[in-house]
Amino acid sequence: MASLDFERLYDEHAQAVFAFLLNFTRHEADTRDLLQELFVKLARRPELLEGVRDERAFLLRLAHNLAIDQIRRRGTQDKHHEQLAAETLPVFAPATGPDESSFRQALGAALGELPSDQRAVVHLKLWEGLTFEQISELLGIPLNTAASRYRYGIDKLRERLRPLYDEIR
Repeated sequence: MASLDFERLYDEHAQAVFAFLLNFTRHEADTRDLLQELFVKLARRPELLEGVRDERAFLLRLAHNLAIDQIRRRGTQDKHHEQLAAETLPVFAPATGPDESSFRQALGAALGELPSDQRAVVHLKLWEGLTFEQISELLGIPLNTAASRYRYGIDKLRERLRPLYDEIR
């Protein structure tokens, strides 16, 4: 792959992949490491991109797999990981008004309370606009599992954010 193509790939997709990883890992340093690992892997093995129809979906799948591998390597399915997942991280751009700022903070906190599998599906559906079929393929889960994780995640977000919505409205 020509360096220009690699630069284009990074320019077009790195921000979305970073946002997905940050929402999934809830740890900025890990997210930066995983993003770097992803693009180093592609630089070393550009043939991975041959025949890829949807670059973003492919990159998100690679990123998800790298994150899962990292979690398995570290054995972070313990209390420490759950505590990090519950932290509110700046996933969203700065808000322009106080209501928007409050809502973004509450949404970030509510996302942090979701189990990582639900959080990943919600992110891919809402922020990446992927279909459940694409999400199931990307995450390697059945279509119905993707849809149910989304539904459960949205229900939890709705329940958690309802008081704020009623207050702002």
